[in-house]
Amino acid sequence: MPKAYVYTRNGGPETETFIERDRPRPGPGQLLVAVRAAGVNPVDWKLRNGFRRPGAPEPEFPSVFGNEVAGVVAELGPGVTGFAVGNAVFGNPVAGGYAEYTLLPVPVTAHKPAGLSFADAATLPVAGATAYDGVRQLDLPAGATLLVTGVGGGVGVAVAQIARAFGIKVVGTASEGKKEFVESLGAVHVSSAGDGLTERVRAAAPDGVDAVFDLVGGEVLETVAALVDDRTKLITAADPPGAARLGGSAVLRARTAAVLDEVARLVVSGELRPFVTATFPLERAPEALRAVEDGHARGKVVIEVAP
Repeated sequence: MPKAYVYTRNGGPETETFIERDRPRPGPGQLLVAVRAAGVNPVDWKLRNGFRRPGAPEPEFPSVFGNEVAGVVAELGPGVTGFAVGNAVFGNPVAGGYAEYTLLPVPVTAHKPAGLSFADAATLPVAGATAYDGVRQLDLPAGATLLVTGVGGGVGVAVAQIARAFGIKVVGTASEGKKEFVESLGAVHVSSAGDGLTERVRAAAPDGVDAVFDLVGGEVLETVAALVDDRTKLITAADPPGAARLGGSAVLRARTAAVLDEVARLVVSGELRPFVTATFPLERAPEALRAVEDGHARGKVVIEVAP
């Protein structure tokens, strides 16, 4: 029977386990997909810990980890058009992606271009699309300066590259150990360690910053908010309540196949590199999740599923 990696209740890593389950059946407007790759994101372990998106229903257990996958269509649900069995696709699963099979809803599923690997495609529905949506939301002109907190992670790497593709200057906060990596993205690195963050940002951007794309939240968000007068230019993918208190907002997600198509185009054209820095087979899903949960991963971590 197909395997999946799940958490059996809210809590820590002790709640995680592998299970075997029947192959899911696609409903109307859904695709059954044989997973080839699944992106690993901080929200995966946050959901296990008990985080709930606004308006989300109570979780059902066991709950499969994962919010972005790429794979091959194995079965079409009733009424589905535009896809065929055997198509390579990527998107946001209905209920988890650390699995051999999952279900994708057609509205947030895109065809994978031939020039895009499954591993790279699996980084786009959450990290790549969040970055794209946020940069478009800020609507900065070419030549503007964008501060990205936590620029060395999966979303931050995409934000830096997409912003630069739009002609925007990028200043990014990250640990000293990620300095060379951040600079390879074409961003100006600012150390995230210790007090004096605003002073270091002002030194790196003496003409000021025009917007903040926050990927850290908490005290860091509160600190950097002082750097922008127009709080409509303060957005976060990490701490929506904190941003709201400060007059900013969450990243507004489009969640459409059209956005996935555009992000994939950026990868194929060479303007966006997903930076998959570590891959793990499904059997090592716990290690993949720990790599992200520990907070030291550079770029993206991906779980690969053998055909």
